[in-house]
Amino acid sequence: MVRGWLLLLVVALPQVATGAKECIFCDLTDSSNCAGIPMTCGDDEECFMGQGTAPGLGPVINKGCMETTSCGNEEAVTYEGATYSLISTCCDGELCNRAPIPAGSLKAGATTGLALGVQLLLH
Repeated sequence: MVRGWLLLLVVALPQVATGAKECIFCDLTDSSNCAGIPMTCGDDEECFMGQGTAPGLGPVINKGCMETTSCGNEEAVTYEGATYSLISTCCDGELCNRAPIPAGSLKAGATTGLALGVQLLLH
């Protein structure tokens, strides 16, 4: 019975970050749907997403870890021969710079987890 309650708590409660933060890394690209790869940030770093614009051209993005003091800064970057004005925006939380999650996905996952936990309690 106690194991069932513990499992229910583990499934139902949000994950608590301990130590290093995980973020998504994506090199400078013109894709707004860069899934990227997970990376671990340092203690003084935050996850970020950089968005760049250039007159007459489509946007570029990049993602990764950045020192907190650099968040919100604007810089000139070159991508495929064009110079873009890139602004990096930091976010707080594990993998907060990943691609947006479709509406309803988290709710469905939480509901399934709770249902499994309750089912274990009843058996």
